[in-house]
Amino acid sequence: MTSDQAHFEEVLEGISRGSTGEIKVLLASLRPSEVASVIEANTPDTRRIIWGLIDEEVRNQSLQHLRDDVRAEFLEAMDTAQLVAVAENLDTDDFADILQQLPATITNQVLGSLDSRDRARVESVLSYPEDSAGGLMNTDTITVRPRHAAELVLRYLRLRRDLPASTDSLAVVNSRDEYLGSLPLTKLLTADPTVTVREIMNTEIPAIHVGDADTEVARLFSERDLISAPVVDDNGCLVGRITIDDVVDVILEDAEEALLAPAGLVVDEDIFAPVRRAVRRRAVWLGINLVTALLAAAVISLFEETIIQVVALAVLMPIVASMGGIAGTQTLTLVIRGQATGQLGRSNLLWMLNREFVIAALNGLLWATLVACGASFAFDDPKLGVIIAVAMVATILIAAVVGSLLPSLLRRLDIDPAIAGGVVLTTITDVAGFFIFLGLASWVYL
Repeated sequence: MTSDQAHFEEVLEGISRGSTGEIKVLLASLRPSEVASVIEANTPDTRRIIWGLIDEEVRNQSLQHLRDDVRAEFLEAMDTAQLVAVAENLDTDDFADILQQLPATITNQVLGSLDSRDRARVESVLSYPEDSAGGLMNTDTITVRPRHAAELVLRYLRLRRDLPASTDSLAVVNSRDEYLGSLPLTKLLTADPTVTVREIMNTEIPAIHVGDADTEVARLFSERDLISAPVVDDNGCLVGRITIDDVVDVILEDAEEALLAPAGLVVDEDIFAPVRRAVRRRAVWLGINLVTALLAAAVISLFEETIIQVVALAVLMPIVASMGGIAGTQTLTLVIRGQATGQLGRSNLLWMLNREFVIAALNGLLWATLVACGASFAFDDPKLGVIIAVAMVATILIAAVVGSLLPSLLRRLDIDPAIAGGVVLTTITDVAGFFIFLGLASWVYL
């Protein structure tokens, strides 16, 4: 355990057993992000106590680090003046995320209370989808012109005194605010003061389009090792910039979604949420899974007479379905990852399908042979061994094909394959596996 983790655990223990004064001292030693973690790690009643003990500035800054469900609890109790105060402590993109959780009437009241400059910045970010580059960007960009001398730029920066967070370069624009390139601070600081920006600017780093998806932005930051990147509109005009801290949030959220979404859980769901809310959210996903289970049960019911005559089929059925499901999940996960990283597209999807088909065939033959020998020996029935072997190979091959093609199909239907892919795949492999296995048994035994 690191020293930070140990300190965090100490704070949690102190809150559980300490007095109000002790809790206030412990909270004062934490950063806003850590305060948010402490709030989320406690029950709703304790959260309200903690919220009342922290300073207003820390309180406002910690809002951006809270999950949506938890943040909503505190936003509901804040008036317009308090929300305007939040805007003074947060970056534009972070404040825009908070406003999107509020009803439209309250959002309009808050925007109306901001000064014209801040309101224009927030409205600019709010005009783009939350999961796009425009929704991620901040408008606190520093721009320079190509004709400016390095000495003049340095003098301007000294007059500003404070630079926006994660500023590693300045954006170079023309008189129409069209993006021309970037000026790294390292070059600016080491260059001859008499040279112009045009001579030392970097024109090889392209800007990010305002409509690009946040996952694409994360990929670009990873590939180019970026700390910040300019954002431009359809006309090539600079509208803002994206910084690494926002990209890290996207990466973490995508990772949590990949883990929780297949189980029907929401990324921002509060672990201490009221039972009624949790039941409502999970009931929908359980209902979907019930429908898929009923489909598989319906297939089994078609072969009821066969199962009655050969009881061993009921014992072996789960093996066929399980092997197909696992094989399909392996392929599905690999394809989704390949598409997310940009390594897999239309040009090489067929090659991937052929590869996965061969892998499935070899694995299917290997394990089908072993299971067939075991079933033949256990039930003293060679025909049963052949039936389950054929069913396993066929099901695993079907699973490989479906796992390869399903992500692309779901994306065309505007459905996230990370959420729905597992359910659809399991349904197909279960239905196909049961039908092939029991169908072959009926043909052989009846």
